[in-house]
Amino acid sequence: MKEGLRELPPLPAILDPGNSTRNKTGGWGAFKPNIDKNKCVYCLLCWIYCPDAAISRLEEENKVEVNYEYCKGCGICSQVCPVKAIEMVRR
Repeated sequence: MKEGLRELPPLPAILDPGNSTRNKTGGWGAFKPNIDKNKCVYCLLCWIYCPDAAISRLEEENKVEVNYEYCKGCGICSQVCPVKAIEMVRR
């Protein structure tokens, strides 16, 4: 083994854990989800399927809300919503 290779950490390696909360990625997308709270039945499918964990449950109110600082606008939440309460709109 070459001398320089011994200095590298084994892959995959997370050298700075917890950095995703510091990297606000919400500005990446052209669209954002708009939730119609009157249509929402609190099934939580949007919360389950959100790949960025940008949707929060508000249990005391039986509602969900989107943290737009982390939402990339992928639209998965609108696709899985059984009552079509989520519409993707331009940012």
